[in-house]
Formats: sequence, structure tokens, C-alpha cells
Amino acid sequence: MLNNWLTNYLANQSQMTSHDHSSFTICDKIVSEMLNISLRYPRKTLFAPDSSLTTEDADELWSYCLETADAQEKNDKYVQPMVWIGVYIAVASLVCILAMAADLFHGFRNKKFWFPNKYFVLNGASITVIAVAMKLPVDLNSAMPSKMDQAAKLGSLAFMCTMMANFMPSLASMDNMTLLANIIGLSILVITMIVNICIQINTSVVDNMFFDFPDFNCIMVAYIYVAMVIMLLLIIICLSLTIPTSKAILEFKYQATDKPSLSDQQTQMSMVEKLREHVRRYWVMAETGNPQFVMVTNPLSTASGGICVFVLVMNMLVVFGLPFGVEDEQQAFTSAYKRSILFIIITQSIGVVVGTIAPIFRCFSVLSFNLVAKWDKKHLMVFKVEKYWTQKLYEWKQSHITFLSGSRRSRTLLYNLRNTILSLCIRFQKLIVVSCKVIWLITIVILRLAVYCLYSWKSVKARLFTPSMASASDDTNEDLSKYVLQVDDEMELAKKTPKGISKSMNSFISNAEKEQNKDLLELLNKSTGFKRVEYFDTDHIQPLLSVELVNSWSLPIVTLTCIAVALPNIHKDKLESFLRSIGEGISYSHLVEESLNNSSEYVNIRKTTMTLWHEVECNYTWLENALSKNAFERKTATEILQWFADKAEEIVIEINKSSNAKMVENPPKMLIAANSMYRITQTILLRDQSNTEPLSKKQLFALLNGMIADILSACFTNLPRVIAMKCQESVIEKREASVKVAARLLGKTTKIIERLEKLELPSMDPDKMAYINEWRIYLKQSIP
Repeated sequence: MLNNWLTNYLANQSQMTSHDHSSFTICDKIVSEMLNISLRYPRKTLFAPDSSLTTEDADELWSYCLETADAQEKNDKYVQPMVWIGVYIAVASLVCILAMAADLFHGFRNKKFWFPNKYFVLNGASITVIAVAMKLPVDLNSAMPSKMDQAAKLGSLAFMCTMMANFMPSLASMDNMTLLANIIGLSILVITMIVNICIQINTSVVDNMFFDFPDFNCIMVAYIYVAMVIMLLLIIICLSLTIPTSKAILEFKYQATDKPSLSDQQTQMSMVEKLREHVRRYWVMAETGNPQFVMVTNPLSTASGGICVFVLVMNMLVVFGLPFGVEDEQQAFTSAYKRSILFIIITQSIGVVVGTIAPIFRCFSVLSFNLVAKWDKKHLMVFKVEKYWTQKLYEWKQSHITFLSGSRRSRTLLYNLRNTILSLCIRFQKLIVVSCKVIWLITIVILRLAVYCLYSWKSVKARLFTPSMASASDDTNEDLSKYVLQVDDEMELAKKTPKGISKSMNSFISNAEKEQNKDLLELLNKSTGFKRVEYFDTDHIQPLLSVELVNSWSLPIVTLTCIAVALPNIHKDKLESFLRSIGEGISYSHLVEESLNNSSEYVNIRKTTMTLWHEVECNYTWLENALSKNAFERKTATEILQWFADKAEEIVIEINKSSNAKMVENPPKMLIAANSMYRITQTILLRDQSNTEPLSKKQLFALLNGMIADILSACFTNLPRVIAMKCQESVIEKREASVKVAARLLGKTTKIIERLEKLELPSMDPDKMAYINEWRIYLKQSIP
């Protein structure tokens, strides 16, 4: 038996070299000692005469050590990727931090200190990234023995709290179905995380380890964070139940408000001043009626800010109590994540700090109302729950359920069960609202004391050190309060709030005015009126198509630009300035077409124009034909026009051969572009026949500039109407963005509108002024 055991030992000895664990060294010493004893005392038991150990025991020990080492080696291979998973968690956390920081930057830049959500919003993508960042709290298997490991797991919960408070306003920007889907997705993630944390507490993965503070252990911190996460989830669900009703109230008040129009303005005001006042009124309605702003200014948002402050303090106490100065890495980073745990702690701790800024500032949003400056007994009625908080639940309770089958008893049972559940939900909703109102009231009291102290200090300082001065007058004397939209009429906005909104609009328009294109203004200065709008086409040209295609504003501009680009001997700087002016002009003409020429035939032409312009601007080609200077160097202006006319005619005839009924309804882009080029070049050639001297290239370039300038001038007469239309967005979630587009357009086209106001506009129907063909008909009739 001893010989067999020695044979097995020597055979397995070679396997020991593949394992570098200390347990193998100990095992080897024990087995070797037992071997020596067996060799000395072959007829005796091992170690001592009275010992019961035998060679069979040594064999079993060796087998056990070998199996344990194999299992340890497999486990080492399994945990090797965990370090990179930790880095992945840190990167996902960093993405969330950057999105929150972008919202902070956007808020500071636009002086919106309630920080609307533009980048860090709740959707499928953000929920996925958050789920990756929350890998540690849902990890049930990985042991977290050290303080660093425990702090990282708890820090993820703190980070989750700040993220939930951050994206809360974005819920108001969703439609009802999207809101429901996102709330369900978030709830599944949060509930899974909470359940897993509770399991880890029971299995001691979250250990009863103490930090450097008395009675401050990991389990207690975990329970506190879990309570905060649950509270935030309940707040989010309560808010989501209120959002549809709040939007309906805001939309009703928006429709009930007397809509301002340009004709209501004073006649002595210039068009730019009228547009400023028009945009200002809609800007106030859009800002105060912004669903995100309404969500931020309610008590639930204030409560979430208070929770974030508490979580921030807790996280700082945990992080500052960590042994960052430990030299032994094995002692500090003992989990499978190893040193990546440090990256997770640092990243998510920064995230907690960055993520707490916006919720804290949102707590100060009550300063937008008279709640702080003007005290009222109604502010103490925190136990009063307004109707809109529970209206959606009451609607569900009163709604009818359609049953496919079933007896009257089962239907009655289901109705009673539904009513009981909804009644409990209504009571719970009221409880959450009242609890948050208490926190909200405490915030108001603190802010009122702070404002009173600050006001008293300023008054004393003004009397002692500063002479009395008249207050500066605002930029407008108009009462904007009638354009303020609110869900709760009892929460009256402070007078400074509409004035602040008005100032932000002025600043926005002023910044847009700095972006006005000088090249476009120089091009428009070449216009002498609108006479040449009729020059680019004539009825004397024989049509190539059986059906006449409509004209848009942009198509003849781009077609004329193609001819201008092909002309040789034009200075490069002059041509680049010309192209920049056309690019800016087309951006405005597209806005006019999108707003006023929205039928299907114009949509197809607009797409053709965009494709054609991209081809000219980027590639210097027209329908894949190069517009290089070398190709037209030896050609005269007339020959260049004739080349374009012949090429366009060739393309139209070729496409016509394979034409069918569908092509008439939806003509291809090449046909539209070629037909436009054919008619424009033939018209210019026809008009040039009456000249005694041939048209030079410089004269042709000047003619093209003048025709484009006149067409743009006629098109831009519709800009005031487009600006007014952009203010009147019907979708509540898009209303603020649409008004901003109108304000930006006003700022960038101020000088254009001022210039057009000096011209004598034709006495046309405003609806007809939106179409270039109507302009041509009018000009034909007016020109003798």
C-alpha cells in the first residue's frame, strides 16, 4: 500500500508545478513529512506510535488539496474579466456624469437655474447605461470583504439617488405612452436593485463592517440608501400620475389665453419691434407653460432635492472614512474587481457631487413665486391636496372595464377589487404629496429668513453708504402677467419672473443678431426691388413636359447658382462669398417653404433642391456634370448657357422616353432639376437676343446675382409670417423649442426685415405671397 501511495504521490508531484498557490506549498510539506515518517517507520502509524493517521489519510489529503487547487485556478480564470467589468462600470458612470454636467452647462448658459433636462433624460438608452453603472448593487455572488469594496457598493446606491432626482423633470417632456414605458423600465431596474441589496444583506455580502464613525456600519448605510431610493421612486411615480393632468390644464389655459397677433401691435411700431413684442408674449407663455418648469416648481421636486443633500452628506462620510493611504493593495482591494473598485468609487463620488447641484438649485425655484416675498396663510395648508394630484387616479376609478365574458358576480368582484386598489393608491398619493409639502414648507421658511436677512443688510448698507437712486426701468412697460400659464393659480409668480423671462429673450435675440450673415446682406443690396423675380422664366419657351411643374423659391436660386459657379474668370474669394450668401439664403427660403409651401408637390421639389445644393456646394457638380473652370474656360457666356440648355434638354428627353403616370405625380429629382435648368437658360438666352452686344461673363455673373437677390427679397417678405407661425406650436412639449426657433430667426434676419420694410411691397394677398408663381403672375400683370 505504501508503494502504491508513493507512486501516486510522485505522479501527481508534476502537477504541483502548474499551481502557484500557497496552499500547495503547505500541502506538499505535510505530505512530504508523512512520507518521511512512513519510510522510517514502515510498520507503524504516521507521526507517532499512538497516532491514528495512515497513508490512506495522506492520499485523501493530497486529493483534496489537488481538487481545491483546480477549483481555485478555474475561479481565478473566471474573475480575471471582473477588473475590466469594473472599468466598464466606471465608464458607464462617467457617461451619466457627462450628461448631467452638460445639463448644468446648458442651464447656466441660458440662465435657467432650474436646469431643464436636455441631455440626461429618462429613455431606453439612459436606463441601459444606468443599469451598467449599477452592476455592483445587483451583484449577488462577488464577495466584497474590504471597506473599499463595501463603500463602492454603497456609493452606487448614492449615485442612483442623485441620477433619479436629476432626470425627474424630463418625465414632463414625454407623451403618455412613452412616459408609461419609461416608468415601467425604471421601476423594474430599481426594484431589482433593492431586492438584490436585501438579499446581499441577508447573505452577508453587504457586511456588518464599521467605518471610522461610531455606530456607522455598512448595513445601516445600505438600509438608509434603500429607503431613499424607494422614496425617490415613489416620488417619480406620483409625478408621472400628475403629468398628464398638468399638461391638460396648461394646454387649456394656453388655448383660453387671448393669442396676440401682429395686427394687434401699434401701427407706429416698425415690423421688427412688432415681431419682438409678438415673440416676447409667446416666449413668456412657452417658458411658464413649460411642463418641465411646472414639474420643477412643485413640492415633490423640492423633496427630491432634500433627499439628494442628505445622500451627499452620507456619501461624503463614507468616502472620507476609507483607508486610501493603505500601502498593501491586497488588503485594500480584496474583491474580484481589484483596483477598478477605486476608479468606481472616485467616478461615482464625483457623480454624486455633480448630480446634487441641479436638485439643490431646483429647491430655490420657489423664489420664482410670491411664496417667499409675500407670506400668506394658504402656504401653511400643507394638508390640502389639490385636485390635479389625484385626478388621473379618480378617472381610472370611474372608468368602465370591458369584459369579454364572465358572470355578474365576477364582474362585481373585479370592480370592487379595482376600486379598493385605486382607493389605496389615492390615499398613498395624498400621503406622499403631504409629506413632500412639509419639506417644501420648511424650505420656504428657510429661504424667507435668508431673503429677509439679505434685504435688511442691503437696506442698511444703502442708507449708510449709497445715495438713493431711481430704479432702472425695464425694457418693456407691457404687463406680461396675462400671458403667464400656471397649473395652480394660487401660486402667483413673482413680478420679477416675467421680467427675467423677457430679459432672457432679449439676450437670446441679441446673440442671434451677432450671427447675421454679412455676405447675404451684401447680396441683397444688389436687389433693386422684385422686378427680376419674373425674369427667370417665360411662357415663350416651348415646354419639354406635357405637365407643367410648379416652382419653389429655392429651386431657381440653386439653378442660377450652378450657372454662376461654372463661369470662369471669377475671383475665388468673390465666388466663396457668393456661395456663403446663397447657403444662408437657402436656409431661410427652406423655412419659408416648410411653413407655407407644405403640399406634397412642393415637398418633392424641396428635397430635389436640397440634393442639388449639396452637390453644388460640396462637389462643384450639377447632376454629376463637373462645373470646373477648365471645362468652360474657352466658352463665351452664351455658349455656357447653351451648353446647360442642351444638357438639360438631353436629360429631360431621355427620362421622358421611360415616363409613366407615376412620374407625372412624383417626378424624379433629375427631371425636376434638368427642367428648371432648361427653362432658365433658354429664358436668359431669349432675353439676350434683343441686346446689340453679346453678354459677357462678368455681365452674366452680375445678372445672376441680381436675379437671385430679387428672388430672395421676394421670398423674405414672408419671414414675419413664418416667425409668427413658429410661435404658435400646437404640441406642448415642442412649444418652447419652436418659440426659440422664431426668436433666433428674428435675430438673424433683423437687418433683412428692416431693409425690406423700406421697399414698396406689392399689394398681394398674404397667402399668395408665399408662392413664387403667384409673384410672377402679379408682376406680369403689373409690368406694361
